[in-house]
Amino acid sequence: MGLLFLGPSLLSSFEALPLPEKLSVAANLLLLLLLFLASATRVFYRVLSRVLPFKDDDGNLVQARADSGGAVRDPVIVIVRCWFKVAISCTLYLLFLQMIVLGYETQRFFRFGYEDYSVFYLPCVEAIAWLAVIFSALQSRFKVSMNFPFLVRLWWPVSFCLCLYIGYVDTRGFFDKCAHLSSHVVANYAAAPALTFLSIASIRGISGIEVYRRNSDLHEPLLAEEEEAGCLKVTPYSEAGFFSLATLSWLNPLLSIGAKRPLELRDVPLLAHKDRSKTSYKVLNSNWERLKSENPTKQPSLALAIFHSFWKEAMVNAIFAGLNTLVSYVGPYMIRYFVDYLSGDVAFPHEGYVLASVFFVAKLLETVTTRQWYLGVDILGMHVRSALTAMVYRKGLRLSSTARQSHTIGEIVNYMAVDVQRVGDYSWYLHDIWMLPLQIVLALAILYKNVGIASVATLVTTIVSIAITIPLAKMQEEYQDNLMTAKDDRMRTTSECLRNMRILKLQAWEDRYRLRLEEMRNVEFSWLRKALYSQAFITFIFWGSPIFVSVVTFATCILLGGQLTAGGVLSALATFRILQEPLRNFPDLVSMIAQTKVSVDRIAGFLQEEELQFDATIVIPSGLCSTAIEIRDGEFCWDPSSSQPTLSSIQLVVEKGKRVAVCGVVGSGKSSFLSCILGEIPKLCGEVKISGSAAYVSQSAWIQSGNIEENILFGSPMDKQRYKNVINACSLKRDLELFSHGDQTIIGDRGINLSGGQKQRVQLARALYQDADIYLLDDPFSAVDAHTGSDLFKDYILTALASKTVVFVTHQVEFLPAADLILVLKEGRIIQAGKYDDLLKAGTDFNALVSAHHEAIEAMDIPECMLEDVSASSVSNADGMGSEALGNESPSERNVIKEKKKSKRSRKKQLVQEEERERGKISLKVYLSYMAAAYKGALIPLIILSQTTFQVLQIASNWWMAWANPQTHGDKPKMTSTFLLVVYMALAFGSSWFVFLRAVLVATFGLAAAQKLFLKMLRTIFRAPMSFYDSTPTGRILNRVSIDQSVVDLDIPFRLGGFASTTIQLLGIVGVMSKVTWQVLLLLIPMTIICLWMQKYYMASSRELVRIVSIQKSPIINIFGESIAGASTIRGFGQEKRFIKRNLYLLDCFSRPFFCSLAAIEWLCLRMELLSTFVFAFCMTLLVSFPHGSIDPSMAGLAVTYGLNLNARLSRWILSFCKLENKIISIERIHQYCQIPSEASTIIDNSRPPPSWPVNGKIELLDLQVRYKESLPMVLHGVTCMFPGGKKIGIVGRTGSGKSTLIQALFRLVEPAHGKIVIDDIDISTIGIHDLRSRLGIIPQDPTLFEGTIRGNLDPLEEHSDYEIWQALDKCQLGKVIRQKEQKLDSPVLENGENWSVGQRQLVSLGRALLKQARILVLDEATASVDTATDNLIQRIIRCEFKDCTVCTIAHRIPTVIDSDLVLVLSDGKVAEFDSPHRLLEDKTSMFMKLVSEYSIRSSSIPDA
Repeated sequence: MGLLFLGPSLLSSFEALPLPEKLSVAANLLLLLLLFLASATRVFYRVLSRVLPFKDDDGNLVQARADSGGAVRDPVIVIVRCWFKVAISCTLYLLFLQMIVLGYETQRFFRFGYEDYSVFYLPCVEAIAWLAVIFSALQSRFKVSMNFPFLVRLWWPVSFCLCLYIGYVDTRGFFDKCAHLSSHVVANYAAAPALTFLSIASIRGISGIEVYRRNSDLHEPLLAEEEEAGCLKVTPYSEAGFFSLATLSWLNPLLSIGAKRPLELRDVPLLAHKDRSKTSYKVLNSNWERLKSENPTKQPSLALAIFHSFWKEAMVNAIFAGLNTLVSYVGPYMIRYFVDYLSGDVAFPHEGYVLASVFFVAKLLETVTTRQWYLGVDILGMHVRSALTAMVYRKGLRLSSTARQSHTIGEIVNYMAVDVQRVGDYSWYLHDIWMLPLQIVLALAILYKNVGIASVATLVTTIVSIAITIPLAKMQEEYQDNLMTAKDDRMRTTSECLRNMRILKLQAWEDRYRLRLEEMRNVEFSWLRKALYSQAFITFIFWGSPIFVSVVTFATCILLGGQLTAGGVLSALATFRILQEPLRNFPDLVSMIAQTKVSVDRIAGFLQEEELQFDATIVIPSGLCSTAIEIRDGEFCWDPSSSQPTLSSIQLVVEKGKRVAVCGVVGSGKSSFLSCILGEIPKLCGEVKISGSAAYVSQSAWIQSGNIEENILFGSPMDKQRYKNVINACSLKRDLELFSHGDQTIIGDRGINLSGGQKQRVQLARALYQDADIYLLDDPFSAVDAHTGSDLFKDYILTALASKTVVFVTHQVEFLPAADLILVLKEGRIIQAGKYDDLLKAGTDFNALVSAHHEAIEAMDIPECMLEDVSASSVSNADGMGSEALGNESPSERNVIKEKKKSKRSRKKQLVQEEERERGKISLKVYLSYMAAAYKGALIPLIILSQTTFQVLQIASNWWMAWANPQTHGDKPKMTSTFLLVVYMALAFGSSWFVFLRAVLVATFGLAAAQKLFLKMLRTIFRAPMSFYDSTPTGRILNRVSIDQSVVDLDIPFRLGGFASTTIQLLGIVGVMSKVTWQVLLLLIPMTIICLWMQKYYMASSRELVRIVSIQKSPIINIFGESIAGASTIRGFGQEKRFIKRNLYLLDCFSRPFFCSLAAIEWLCLRMELLSTFVFAFCMTLLVSFPHGSIDPSMAGLAVTYGLNLNARLSRWILSFCKLENKIISIERIHQYCQIPSEASTIIDNSRPPPSWPVNGKIELLDLQVRYKESLPMVLHGVTCMFPGGKKIGIVGRTGSGKSTLIQALFRLVEPAHGKIVIDDIDISTIGIHDLRSRLGIIPQDPTLFEGTIRGNLDPLEEHSDYEIWQALDKCQLGKVIRQKEQKLDSPVLENGENWSVGQRQLVSLGRALLKQARILVLDEATASVDTATDNLIQRIIRCEFKDCTVCTIAHRIPTVIDSDLVLVLSDGKVAEFDSPHRLLEDKTSMFMKLVSEYSIRSSSIPDA
């Protein structure tokens, strides 16, 4: 019977417990239940895994393996840090504390004979709970876990909050003299320090247990060793549980590493398979192709393809967005009931606590759903961006020539960098289309409850507000479109300038092109100004709309005779604040839909462009027929709309293993002929068949970024023997020995640190290593010297490719006799075909080509006997000049030299380094430099003052409405309705005007700062030395002048203004809440400390992730530009798939840190918002705990109204600061490029040469020593010689001997390390570089044309008349060609001059020199790409036009330099010989004689086939 009575007595004693103790007991019991369920689940799973078999991927039964057994694990060392020990000690201390209380209360119970069991509830339950927590925490030690269990980490802060709450109630009881000291009170105070520490431990998450390998000299963590070995793990996100996903704690391991040291890319885990670019690309591409095939006549919808691909992700995200919208309106709806409760209108017992609980749960749900929603749209956007980027890249590799002409490389890169980005960003606005009506309906429902029929006025004013924003949005869209167009134009020209900076500097045109870019920036800036100021006006509308809506609503309510109460007004104000978001987002939504549609249409249009004809060339597997190449009735044209085909009546059959030579004058269609075999040129009719695989070597060398080995292997596996044979066959062995890093030397952008000959030979090596069946070589010997060319022909074509089918275009007539078939092209037709002797007998065009060559040989006038004497030695010496340099060294000495070189390689820096990035915290100087960039920072105080005034007026207007209206229905108003409204309108509209002022000031500041930074960066880049361009890929510079500059233009000023705004708003919220409940300040101080600590902890990782993201963007831009430029080569080798895979890999390398960066933001926001939610709950609990009448209900309601916004504002404050710091990295990166050391002064005022200088053109080289960089070896070693004025100087030497370096030193593209150059008695280092370069003329090795017109390319400075330009064109043999064009001098030149042949481009360069008429002219392989007859003609023109000038000619064709007055022979950067050609030829041992004899023997004899 005693037990029967015990139950009711226990229940009644529990009822008698104070509320705080009830909450504590309930929370402890809930924890115990959760721990029991978690343990039961684990046990059940283990039992199940032992009883039931599992199936593998193939469906076979496998035995489940227990976690503990089966695997052989590496021996490890487990170290328990102090953190773990303190945490366990604190938990034991709390258990001990409860045991003492239990013991104390037990002895009191028996001693005094109490019948009240309530004193045992709390210590009993807490003792059991802490015991369970100890066992759970100790699992971290036994399971060697680096994190505490989730439930333990959840329990510690909950206990801390309960402790604070009970402590507050007890303290208040002491002050009110209604409470007495008890063991429970003492224990609660005593537990506070331990619980504080445990709360910090729970936020930190790390258990303090570290694991190390036993067999390691240095005790490094396991993770670090795996990273070093390249064992990157997949992100924990892919397998995270419910709690881990909800709390984003799967990110903790990465943030933990970031807190210890700066993150590297290897620290960032791989994306899950479903998030990788390949997965997204496959899904979207299959849906796009399906839509295209379903209705071929109709334009397919790219938007529909994206929807079909990603609708499931969007739907899951919509659930979070919808739930978030619903719970966000709970607060405004409940405020009225809350104010009524505080006014004394109590509906049921404990109503206050129920209301507080509803508020708390709603805010908790809102916090969690917001973070999941935002992360979801970010991931969705990432998937769409990756898929579209991959599709644009794939399309770029397959574009037909016609389509390619209408899309420059810059435009295609822009599709990826701008349009794809915009489509991905639309994911943020995806749900606004259906959420906006839902939000308006919910708002109207709440308003109808509070203000009745006046809510109709709200609807009308809302519609009016939206209607006002539509024209503004259209205007903003127009400004944005024009801004993007201007940006495209600027980026296209910037890209072209950066690619051709060497030409700009050599011609002294860089200032002209920089001014052109500044003019283009001014056009862009004018649209930017309009866009930012219109944005400022839209900001005013955004803040003014809710005020306008609220004024109309309240006025309508009063006019209709309705009574406003404090609760109703506060509920309405909270609703207006939430309604502010959709109203603000609507213009953005309209604008974003329009912009996204434009971008989607642009991308869809590009994806619909014509591709190369898949049937242009029919590929037959090797071995099925004896014919290698067959063309029947072929007719081809680059421009299908042209009436004149490029190639016509092509008939050709090439047997396997045959060598076919293709020759003809400049512009006859030789390169187009190779293109028709590759299927590059549109086929009008006929049939092209090839048998087996093909390898292609283009006329203009295309070199990838990367090292030499990677360029040669070109995706094939390494076969060391084959690789060695290829190096020897391409005469690269000597060159690789000269490089400090051998074949691991990283090649600069477009092969900038290789000579023309070296680039060509790397191309040849790439083709040979592929071991293809058919080799198509487009003039491969034009860029190499005679000796190397001869070696290449023997070792490469006659030996290495002896069994292959080879079709080679050449202007070197001397190689033709070795061909099995010679094709002579003229005006796109094969006019002759046959063997060498047969064609000579036939006469006509081929005879003319050969005769021109023989004329050149005869002009050398070398006695036959000399050739015979030298021939034996030159033929027997296979290495020629290359062996001469090493001839005096013994084999042992050579080995020593090689070893020294190898040892140096590890120490020497590569020319191209990894992109630099700052590490650690962003310097305060970066912030200050940006703030001082506009008006020396004078606008910053005004911006802060405007925002502060706005916030004060906003709070005042809300306070006025809450205070002036009656508390409940029936109370008398404190003043007339008119006065109430007038004051409210004055305060409300006054505040919005200050927002407008702030927005205008921010826009003004941002514009001035952006323009100043851009101009400073642009001028610094253009003044940078050539060494900077040699070692910096163009993609890196473009990344800064496009993406980083866009951030500075459009993002940073508003981020800065937003941070100031959010800071002041947060201070306002805290001020209002603490005015009503000052106790909030007790929580605010520790909360602020925790917030700042968490922000610091987050920023350590986030900062580095953003830096890594910025760096990983450059390779994507680089591979886009590079691949599209070399698309024909990639297709020629059949390597499209490999490059598409490479692009997908680079996209994943970018997405990995990008994904983690997005998740890290949400990780921080979640924790910030949870903290503020607990503060808000604490404030609510305080308010309902106060006795009725002790506080003003309207003020309490106002505090709650602002408190509802606390979590959003706090997270936005931290987020705005973090995003600002992340965006400031763009300024940091621009700042880096503003610090580049510049070249020497362009003009030195007190040391300017006379206007007529140079008069004679005498050049003296005195002990000239040159290196490209401090870390690189010398290229010229003490060159001393004198070029007399008015003489013709020939400069010859083996490829890589220093010829081009000598010319660069003459133009001061590289400054001498020692020695000097004197021109007409003036040391060129004492005058400005512009004065120097503008007085010298050059026809460079790489012929470059700029996009524009022929006139603009010949005379960009606009210094000459049309008559002079036509004269120059006639002299350089281009007059006839250009007169045939419709637009004459205004004939278009496409990007890189792609609509002109290489030979024609070189002739345009000659035209520039003829117009400039400098006293000193340098020809650097100026006629390498023209046929011999044209070369002879050009040489005659140069002799005639520049007869009184000093002409320095670098040439591989001996006839080009044989008639020079003096010849300089360079070998390994030293003067080997310098004398007149006649004297050098008299010396049979001279190096020049060896070169001449080699060329003459090659040209005069017919090599054996």
